[in-house]
Amino acid sequence: MSWLEFNQRVLEEAFDATNPLLEQLKFFCISTSNLDEFFEVRVAGLKQQIETQVMERSLDGLTPAEVFSAIVRRVRRMVADQCRCWQDELMPALAKNGIRVLDIAELDPADLKWVERYYRNEVRPVLTPLAIDPAHPFPQLLNKSLNLIVRLELPKNGEVLTHMAVVQIPRNQPRLVQLPRTDQGRDYVWLGRVIGYYLADLFPGTTILGYWHFRITRNSELYIDEEETSNLLNAVETELHNRRKGDAVRLEVDDDMPAQICNALLKTFRLTEEDCYRLEGPLNPGRLILLCEGDHSPELRNSQFVAPLAGPLRDQKDIFAAIRQRDILLHHPYENFSSVVHFLERAAEDSQVLAIKQTLYRTGGDPRIVGALMNAVNNGKQVTAVVELRARFDEANNIEWARRLEEAGVHVVYGLVGYKIHAKIALVVRAEAGRIRRYVHLSTGNYNPSTARLYTDLGLLTCQADFGEDATNLFNLLTGICQFQTLKKLRVAPFDLHDRLLQLIDREAQNAAKGIPARIIAKMNSLVERQMIGALYHASRSGVKIDLIVRGICCLRPGLKGVSENITVRSIVDRYLEHSRIFYFENGCRPELFLSSADWMPRNLFRRIEVAFPIEDGVLRERLISEILATTLADNTKERFLQADGSYRLQELAKGETPRRSQSEFIALATLEQTSRRAPPNGRAKFPAMKLLPSPFPPRPK
Repeated sequence: MSWLEFNQRVLEEAFDATNPLLEQLKFFCISTSNLDEFFEVRVAGLKQQIETQVMERSLDGLTPAEVFSAIVRRVRRMVADQCRCWQDELMPALAKNGIRVLDIAELDPADLKWVERYYRNEVRPVLTPLAIDPAHPFPQLLNKSLNLIVRLELPKNGEVLTHMAVVQIPRNQPRLVQLPRTDQGRDYVWLGRVIGYYLADLFPGTTILGYWHFRITRNSELYIDEEETSNLLNAVETELHNRRKGDAVRLEVDDDMPAQICNALLKTFRLTEEDCYRLEGPLNPGRLILLCEGDHSPELRNSQFVAPLAGPLRDQKDIFAAIRQRDILLHHPYENFSSVVHFLERAAEDSQVLAIKQTLYRTGGDPRIVGALMNAVNNGKQVTAVVELRARFDEANNIEWARRLEEAGVHVVYGLVGYKIHAKIALVVRAEAGRIRRYVHLSTGNYNPSTARLYTDLGLLTCQADFGEDATNLFNLLTGICQFQTLKKLRVAPFDLHDRLLQLIDREAQNAAKGIPARIIAKMNSLVERQMIGALYHASRSGVKIDLIVRGICCLRPGLKGVSENITVRSIVDRYLEHSRIFYFENGCRPELFLSSADWMPRNLFRRIEVAFPIEDGVLRERLISEILATTLADNTKERFLQADGSYRLQELAKGETPRRSQSEFIALATLEQTSRRAPPNGRAKFPAMKLLPSPFPPRPK
């Protein structure tokens, strides 16, 4: 339910007219694709619990069946909002700006003539009409495929017989067909409507009584018993093939589909009316993202932002020399991810580098990261890649790159049995003046240059000896056979991260009870794990001021009398996806800060290999406190506050209060630094338009 509230916040950005129009459309499409994944994984798992008659109540006191019923009610409201957003807000606004999605009936004769040629040359050859009768059972339809169900009459032996048929909309063709225009206008027509218009051509000699779109969503979770699997790669490939044919969990249909046909589809897919969603608008509206493709309409988009290199790396010919000077903090996407790519590419070429070890969770198919590893092998270096094959919905891509890496001579490892490898770490071993020095990159986000332009993440480049030793021991754990040994700097899930976080929270509670300054600030994607929530409640009751910045799911409730009165929870949904994890503990005016790949969820803390790493450099720690956390907490434009009843509300500006938008301020700060002639030693420039707030942080709203 908390996840659905997050997706509602995404959808609210599609309604927000202060966002450029095509950015509104992107938020709309994201909300619909998010909902697809919600059904493929979360609802699918819930339905399995119901089918196996799991009777346990979850932490909110509900049985699986009760949770499912609550989800159905909430999703129906969300789907209605999505339809209203497209029909009443986005489609008319796009049309006013020369971007129209037309119905067949709106086309003039010239357009119809062009559409017919397009249909006959490009579409008809790949269509396969599928009859439904005793000789032709209902076809096996793939997950999230769009289809037409057709009702038609056929005269036979003096009788007129009614038949049903299915036509699958080709998945390898654009769902929106762009019409030719000589001016700047951009007009489109839905491919499904084009096919529907020419159904008589597919079923000659029949009378078409009607056609309706429908779409099926299937269980897409992978089920792999690693203990019984001799080859994980082959097992994942097999499950990927099965994913497209998993059990149905949702049926979406046109709003005007007759009840008789809808019920027949539900029976075919073994679903109930609760699983059916009628849409007054396009099915699979996420395909509207096609309207954003190309370089048209810059006035309808966010202004272009090209991130500069981090200050300490500008004008530096030797990245290893720059890291030796001091630790370097990277703030993406406001600082360019190319510095991380350059770090790996330089390591691959450097004659002094002996070995490279790296974890890969979501590669994104970018050839520069894996290309650097392959090139390193060609240059005679020892290269190890720990590839996580089960990164959800990225499995096929990771399998492809794992095979390429193996063919190039990289030693590819798939990690520990029973655990996903979610840690983000790269280790470069270099021979320098008769000694070995280890350079380490640690991050909250993936080694993926594409998402690094869209997600907010933090990374650290360091050559501190303790970090290098810890990185070496961690890779030995991932690739060899050994017991986990406590590391000096890094905290690793599922071994000691959870316990360490509980200790840090408890220390703040003890300090508050003694009257010692105590404060907790934690930024993450999700907060679910019950012991962490319980520890935060205890700390709040002890007097600790707690600010939580949780983008998505949050199962903690703030503002409960006698429980969480000292806790605020805010969520930021803006231009970039908030993805960094930052944990701040006041520690009696001696702050400790950690960055991490882990959210506070059971899967991260107990079923994945995750890393949390401290920021020990005083300059970097102050930057995290006074610039990044302070600016984030000062946002009063895109932050929504979680209420005690589970709802979220935008903060209302006080009279005369200046609007603050944290992501815009980070962009402005990066732009200012880019235009400055020289960055100061710590890589940060003063930004007069934005007051960097020192600790303590701005007061929480009442």
